[in-house]
Amino acid sequence: MTNNTVIDLGTPEGIDPLTELLRSGARQLITEAVQVEPDELMRQYDDQKTADGCQRVVRSGHHPEREIIIGVGKVSVEVPNIRSREGKPASFQSLLVPPYIRRTATLDAAIPWLYLKGVSSGQMQSALEAIVGLEAKGLSANVVGCLKRQWEATYKQWCTRAVSNEWVYIWTDGIYSGLRGDDG
Repeated sequence: MTNNTVIDLGTPEGIDPLTELLRSGARQLITEAVQVEPDELMRQYDDQKTADGCQRVVRSGHHPEREIIIGVGKVSVEVPNIRSREGKPASFQSLLVPPYIRRTATLDAAIPWLYLKGVSSGQMQSALEAIVGLEAKGLSANVVGCLKRQWEATYKQWCTRAVSNEWVYIWTDGIYSGLRGDDG
């Protein structure tokens, strides 16, 4: 008899229609939001023209499509590319989907908790699959190990920082007795 308290939620063999609906909605929202960002940058260059009267800064297709992992799984994203025809180059980097991002920050925040739960039960992959789905395979032991080393470095840096003039504290002293005295 084992003391395993992990409940296997299982993973559906087919595609869950609700998850697919959420994923397609997320893909559409991200696409729309990523299209708004370069529009704002292009407005800054509306009045700048080349010698032959064309716009100096123009859209130039998209960066290669890539997938990012969000709470409902993988979503494909295409970030627009902007270029300058002459003069000082204009560059665009999406704030919503920065270069080289592969996971959302909320997913990165959940991984430490999952790591601790996975280590205690030895079933991290199934814990990740229950949250992320079959795409959890992209979050291998090597990736989690690398993140763990980053957390350790951050913790060591936190432990060795100077704490002078950073802490405000209040010292109180008192005694609380849970016993009630007799009034009668």
